[in-house]
Amino acid sequence: MPQKHSTIKPKLFQGDLDEETTELYLKDNRLAVDCEMMGLNPRRDRLCVVQTCDSRNHFSIIQILPGQTNAPRLQKILEHSDIGKVFHFARMDMLFLKSHLGINVNPVFCTKIASKLCRTYTDKHGLKDIIREFYGENMDKKNQSSDWGKKVLSKDQLEYAAEDVRFLVSLEQILTGMLAREGRFELAEDCFHFIQTQIKLDILEMKDTFEH
Repeated sequence: MPQKHSTIKPKLFQGDLDEETTELYLKDNRLAVDCEMMGLNPRRDRLCVVQTCDSRNHFSIIQILPGQTNAPRLQKILEHSDIGKVFHFARMDMLFLKSHLGINVNPVFCTKIASKLCRTYTDKHGLKDIIREFYGENMDKKNQSSDWGKKVLSKDQLEYAAEDVRFLVSLEQILTGMLAREGRFELAEDCFHFIQTQIKLDILEMKDTFEH
């Protein structure tokens, strides 16, 4: 299935959201969030990009600068208790947001966890697989492992970043319905609440804590 050319025009920011976009997001009750890093080790690799999209398709791409340790407006949104933040694999993104910007994201919905709990008819829980099933679109993931730390991102990178958050808010609704149908919604909520504890363990590099 060929990939459709993206028509999304995200707003690009350096370091943090502007006041106008922050106020816009505060008027919604959902925000899709994704992050791009130089690697998957928060002690070694830096957080490079945070991309967001609300339920009305207002897209933002925030480039996090080398050495940056805070983003007050982004933090205000991500810690706002009345705005549900929707991630795919929230554990990793939230780990980097906490480690590099001091942001404690709450509340959270993780589409990967939700998928594993309700789509037990498959072992394919990547975002690309879920999008293909529910929307019939084929995401191009070639830029996933590209250099996100460079000063000027390519057009393909910007399109990829925006595409990664485009479906998340509506996916939450689909997966919530499936979780409720299968009697696992409360279990999913317990898992989402536990992510913050898991992040604390990840920061301490304490693995297999629950093993014998």
